[in-house]
Amino acid sequence: MEEAAEPVQSAGADEVVPMSGCQTNEEAERARRLAEKRSSKPGRTRFLITLNIGIILTAIAIVLFKAPNGFAFGGTSGLSIVLSKIFPTMPVSAFMWVINAILVALGLVFLPRRAVGWSVAASFLLSLYVSLFEWIFPSGITITGDMWLDLCFAVILPSLGSAIVFDIGASTGGTDILAMILNRRSSLEIGKALMAVDVAIVVVAAILYGPRVGLYCILGLFAKTLVVDGAIESLHLRKVCTVICKDPHAVERYIVKTLNRSATITPGYGVYSGRRVMQIMSVLSRREARRLRLYVREIDPDAFMTIVNSSEIIGRGFRGLN
Repeated sequence: MEEAAEPVQSAGADEVVPMSGCQTNEEAERARRLAEKRSSKPGRTRFLITLNIGIILTAIAIVLFKAPNGFAFGGTSGLSIVLSKIFPTMPVSAFMWVINAILVALGLVFLPRRAVGWSVAASFLLSLYVSLFEWIFPSGITITGDMWLDLCFAVILPSLGSAIVFDIGASTGGTDILAMILNRRSSLEIGKALMAVDVAIVVVAAILYGPRVGLYCILGLFAKTLVVDGAIESLHLRKVCTVICKDPHAVERYIVKTLNRSATITPGYGVYSGRRVMQIMSVLSRREARRLRLYVREIDPDAFMTIVNSSEIIGRGFRGLN
């Protein structure tokens, strides 16, 4: 009977060498600043620019794609579109000013001033941009003539705008203020309460604009939720990279010194060979993951590497715990 072969250890893979010594003081300080920058909140200038971009995208969708077709998916814009159909002498923006002003007043009464600060600004900014675009595009006629194409942009643009605004910790105002009031002042489930309001608006739109538009509104209402979630995840997407190779120390050094990231080392054994290996796991951006993949392929064409998407990374260099 043959004796079992002894596991063969790969050279250099049976110990963990700290990489802190491979950086100069200047490089370590630069890495620390990069980590703080990655996890810090946006500065005021960037915050305002991002907030305006998100609200502009939402306003364009309301004026060019939602209002001309009667796409009332809910929220203040949906209610304003319904009211403008009932009272055709008033534009959508006029009703948005009134509705947002009422919601802001309720927010200032029932919520702390700090809690509604940016929601108040966003509500009035959205009304302002809708008024501006109605002045620039006063016809109220669809620019494509294709209701299905209009529906796609009526969903994609405000969903992208909302995702951009949510990513910086703000909102587009409107019914978000109502959600905060319900959260603080009642036992109602916010999601169900707001969904009920949105469904009611869609039903009214179906009665006013006909069943065809009503069905488009129902489709848009559900598509909006899916697209917003997908857009938010895409903005936060990171790559969880795991590498097993012949020269783990070179990969560790590259991650720390070149990418200014860190990694976690896990010892293990190859089931077939019985060799001891080191698994290197690091969370990187898309660009950093691509650079790491090219580097690993260059130093070890036989390396094993897995790259997994994740949008919920919490810790230093990423999101905070709060």
